[in-house]
Amino acid sequence: MDNVRNGTQVFMFVFTGLTNDGRLIPFLFLFFLIVYIMTVIGNTGMIAIVKKTAKLNTPMYFFLSYLSLVDLIYSTVITPKMLSDLISSRRVISFNGCAIQFFFFAALAGTEIYILADMSYDRYVAICHPLHYASIMTNCKCFCLVFLAFFIGFIESYIQVNCVFRLQFCRSNLIDHFYCDVPPLLKLSCSDTLYCDLVTVYSVATCTIGSLSPILISYMFIFSTIIRMKSAEGKQKAFSTCSAHLICTSLFYISVFFTYLRPSSGYFDVQDKVACIFYTVLTPMLNPLVYSLRNQEVKRIIVQTVCHSTVVETILSVIRNRIYILSIMLKIQKVTHK
Repeated sequence: MDNVRNGTQVFMFVFTGLTNDGRLIPFLFLFFLIVYIMTVIGNTGMIAIVKKTAKLNTPMYFFLSYLSLVDLIYSTVITPKMLSDLISSRRVISFNGCAIQFFFFAALAGTEIYILADMSYDRYVAICHPLHYASIMTNCKCFCLVFLAFFIGFIESYIQVNCVFRLQFCRSNLIDHFYCDVPPLLKLSCSDTLYCDLVTVYSVATCTIGSLSPILISYMFIFSTIIRMKSAEGKQKAFSTCSAHLICTSLFYISVFFTYLRPSSGYFDVQDKVACIFYTVLTPMLNPLVYSLRNQEVKRIIVQTVCHSTVVETILSVIRNRIYILSIMLKIQKVTHK
């Protein structure tokens, strides 16, 4: 453990990381490297498909493209540093670097849950008011909803950073985590943390109520409308358009609630890290995957894009040429052997 004397401000922090078990490190590094690569490919691909496909020029996919953008940056804030720390003997981060990492982590996490709320409102309008969908979900309104999500997320993050990183850290600089977050940082402070505790509770409560309330209210009306539908096919189609959003929202909220909305106890340290891995590393990878698998339109367009991709055609052409050359060589070998 790296300690500093009382009265001396900390200028850098040291992470305990995911594990100190040398046998697990190679496996974890390879696993999370693959997850991060899939996250980058999946979210970048989703953004590109939505932007370049005219059929996906709708509010639902507009929100989905920004969700993918947030997931892409959100994962990049945490995962590369986590990967480098796994293979590093000294897992350090500067004081300012820690503040920057937490600022973008908190801002993008807040933005994500508000975009999920925007998407639930979009589904409510599409299912409960289908005839007025185009007039309600205009381009200007969609842009304003996304801008508001980013604005609230970054403002709340700024308030937390301004509070936490004004504290004095003079006891220890060892963060029992793999990234900078409020709970482990407050444990290291030698200042009175009551005000920051209240700010954190207020921020989490505001984000939770401000985003979860419209989601729950929207789905109350959505399920009520679906139940009243007479056509079984209509019910299935309506529910299928919501299933991907429900899965992504549930994955994010369950892991966040497990981490933050429970009594603090050292017993849960390992579980905390597992939950944090889930919503900081795995969820950004799963979101585009879930939408690709649960949405028939997205799945069909991905298949068409891949099938008509010049890159794929080039690769297949090279493979065919290699197979053709190999077959000729085998025939020549047979002739020479005879």
